[in-house]
Amino acid sequence: MNLQKLMKQAQAMQANMANAQARLAEKEYTAEAAGGKIKVTANGTGMVTALSIDPAVVDPDDAEFLQSLLLKAVQDALNGSKEMAEKEMRKVTGGLGFPM
Repeated sequence: MNLQKLMKQAQAMQANMANAQARLAEKEYTAEAAGGKIKVTANGTGMVTALSIDPAVVDPDDAEFLQSLLLKAVQDALNGSKEMAEKEMRKVTGGLGFPM
């Protein structure tokens, strides 16, 4: 394989990765806690973009419960977002495992 062909392939992969990252910024993953009363949405770049809390789960005398529900929903949203991004990037890199 000649060096020029290898460089073209690397440039094409780099462009494909940039396109995939742009698409991921627009994709969203939503996680729920408390039977859907708490919802957290994260995009494919790992940014939390939305948070919804049903007032029914807000108990001023039990803030710790609400905190634990929020933490779980945020963790689930970020993990789902990460898995979504890894799947998308594997399509581009052919599973070579490049960091995002």
